[in-house]
Amino acid sequence: MNRSVIFLLTLFLLIYCLPASAQQPQPYVIIGYVTSHGWTKDQIDAQKLTHVNYAFGIPDQHGEIAPLKPVDSVNLDALIALRTTSKNLKVLLSIGGWGGCKYFSDAALTEASRQKFTNSAVALLKKHSLDGIDIDWEYPAQIGDGNIFRPEDKYNFTLFLKALRDGLDKQGQQDKRTGTNHYLLTAATGGDTAFVNHTELGKAQQYLDYVNIMTYDLYHGNDTVTGHHSPLYQSAKGDHSRNSSADAVDGHIKAGVPAHKIVLGLPFYGRGWADTRNQDNGLYQPSTGKHSFISYDELVTDYINKNGFTRYWDANAKAPYLWNPATRTFISYADPESFTDKVAYVKSTHLAGVMFWEYTYDLQQKSVLLNTLVNELTK
Repeated sequence: MNRSVIFLLTLFLLIYCLPASAQQPQPYVIIGYVTSHGWTKDQIDAQKLTHVNYAFGIPDQHGEIAPLKPVDSVNLDALIALRTTSKNLKVLLSIGGWGGCKYFSDAALTEASRQKFTNSAVALLKKHSLDGIDIDWEYPAQIGDGNIFRPEDKYNFTLFLKALRDGLDKQGQQDKRTGTNHYLLTAATGGDTAFVNHTELGKAQQYLDYVNIMTYDLYHGNDTVTGHHSPLYQSAKGDHSRNSSADAVDGHIKAGVPAHKIVLGLPFYGRGWADTRNQDNGLYQPSTGKHSFISYDELVTDYINKNGFTRYWDANAKAPYLWNPATRTFISYADPESFTDKVAYVKSTHLAGVMFWEYTYDLQQKSVLLNTLVNELTK
């Protein structure tokens, strides 16, 4: 028998004679963000999650992570304790967030500053027995919520993640946390084109386990025109220079992020606009009134087909919305129907899974949104 035949037979045996479990793809990740208030340990169904990202730790003016508040320490202990019922659950501390990005640019500026921040992060990880760190630096090289920013953030973002990856791996060697059990490093990234343009995602991703795209708030409280805040695809109308969720994923992949590292972000809340022009049921119309942020629990209780609001469905965007003609109030949100379409998209594009913001917005309705994700991802 010649060598080529032996090689083909060996390859056949490796592929087709492995146990079924060894041939199965990795399960999809379901990453839930949890904040400091509004929940108890008993309300977190760890069996339905693969990861919990606790929000937020904050970089301070000294280039380290600011000391956690007592409530945060208590909460992290409670989340860590969930491992007793779900041994594969990973608990990460998310650092930054909308109002917590002020000093990221300083922390990433030099090799010394990056090492100082890394030492702080590793010490905190060890203190609270965490499984990893999630970086939510929302505005590298961009103005945001009063944050410091510099043009060189674009390149320092990559170096910052490298320093963290090196520090976590070094600690992992000491703790025998290597291989599939290594300390995790993930990042939340913007769903708009600006985030991609102000970072080197193709280089940065090599240091990350997952890239959690915040494919929500694509229309937000600063907008004076209404729109879908988390559409899967582009609507037939509206500003097509704004990303849809699929556009954001495509932009990340074109920038060099492998699909298998991308996690699709989903909102457990809606955004509303008052005093909206009464045309096309308020969709993509000027608004001069107050903006509102509404949890899914509140939407079900007081808004969806209630109190003058009617639910509509945008078949192109795969997104629901509400319109109240009497108060001229428009609300963009997500629901089980839209999540079903998004999970189908995750599967068809071979993404890593989903993440959501945030857990407490879906508690009163018996976790209908989370259950939809679990059910659809395990089909």
